[in-house]
Amino acid sequence: MGWPSDSGIIPLSRSFPLTSHAATSDIMRVLIIGAGTGGLALAHALKRAGIDVCVYERDPVPNADTGGYRVGISPAGSRALKACVPPDIYELFVATCARAPRYFNMLTEHLAEVLCFELAGAAADAMDGEKNVVRKTLRRVLLTGLKDQVVFGKRFASFTHRPDASVTVRFEDGSLATGDVLVGADGSGSAVRTQRLPDARLDDTGIVSLGGKLPMTAESKALLSEKMFYGMSLIMAPKGFGAIIHSLEFPQHRTDPDFAARWPSFVDLLDVDSVGWGLWGARQNFPTDPATLSGEELQHLGLELTRHWHPHVRALIRMTDPAAIQFVGVRTSVPLPPWESSNVTLLGDAIHTMTPGRGAGANTALRDAALLGQRLVEVHQGRKPLLQAIHDYEIEMLRYSTEAVAESRKQMNSADLIHRPIVGRLQLALMRGAMRVINAVPFLKRRVLHNMMRVRGGN
Repeated sequence: MGWPSDSGIIPLSRSFPLTSHAATSDIMRVLIIGAGTGGLALAHALKRAGIDVCVYERDPVPNADTGGYRVGISPAGSRALKACVPPDIYELFVATCARAPRYFNMLTEHLAEVLCFELAGAAADAMDGEKNVVRKTLRRVLLTGLKDQVVFGKRFASFTHRPDASVTVRFEDGSLATGDVLVGADGSGSAVRTQRLPDARLDDTGIVSLGGKLPMTAESKALLSEKMFYGMSLIMAPKGFGAIIHSLEFPQHRTDPDFAARWPSFVDLLDVDSVGWGLWGARQNFPTDPATLSGEELQHLGLELTRHWHPHVRALIRMTDPAAIQFVGVRTSVPLPPWESSNVTLLGDAIHTMTPGRGAGANTALRDAALLGQRLVEVHQGRKPLLQAIHDYEIEMLRYSTEAVAESRKQMNSADLIHRPIVGRLQLALMRGAMRVINAVPFLKRRVLHNMMRVRGGN
């Protein structure tokens, strides 16, 4: 079979009634806007259940560069993904991940250890370990097996409810598609959300960041301590500035005949070993607005901001190709009260954009996909009315995502005292002191790690 039609009206299946149980002969049709992590995971879950699903993506081609940066998948995220995709796709996901981190380090700007969580025990298990994957590789993995379900080059314009209780989507090129359910999985700038929930808004946290990555070479590896190389490191610096450094080391599948025999099309798509870094702070503490700067100017800004930091951090910034350095303004969703459910719903960043402060964004999107997939399968099997199923999903999704948004914002908010010159230094000293105490008490360390992982998708 070829790709679904990309012009005119997409062929329709029989409309599915909103107010009654599905007859087993009915095939529910679900339209998903956005081929990101959550949207593709949901598509797999629905396809496995025999539900008619089609994903519409604005990128023109499957191999569009969606960014070569790291995504952290927590144990809860892995469990949600495994619940959605076929076993062979999950195995491909695991095979294309970098080695699991052994440590989570909290450091000063001089790279002195404040707190270190050892993750080696959990990371040894393929399901329960923390995973690192490159975003564009994860997308290619999730596109596997969905060739007939994904249409590229489709920009969503609007949706309309029809008298027969179905919903029709219009795209910017004038083409239409009609289904029984519409799912907006189109990211933080969601056009589906704008129409479905016009009162929903994003809030500027006042935090801005820049970051990049460079190849893992003998020279760049020498800049990392053993715990930094085998883990992920967060730096807490004065005036609320922070940084992350992580290394990505991939198994040598390019020369593995078993990998090549099983997934030949992925051999040339495997990522190279790299070191990634990010630097953030309150906009008012930046000497210039990074949003207007080129890659080379961002590099100079990073070096200026870290002029009193450990020289190894500065060397990583200096060794990064300016073309690989990017700026990001950190925004977050303003939580909404429950709304009246319809056959148009949302998942992932489209409904709960969150800061990277807790690393929970992708994991929460995967949890959405698994939960919404379960509810729609119940409808498909005649065990629940459609509106009730979507309502149940939205209530539960709002419960855990509201907590995740709030927790992630606590880590990145320019109004916090830590971003002030004098009070901030006192607060930083107290935080470092508390972390050193935790680092010395195993019981406290286990409890803090448990709470951290809970917010990353296990709540």
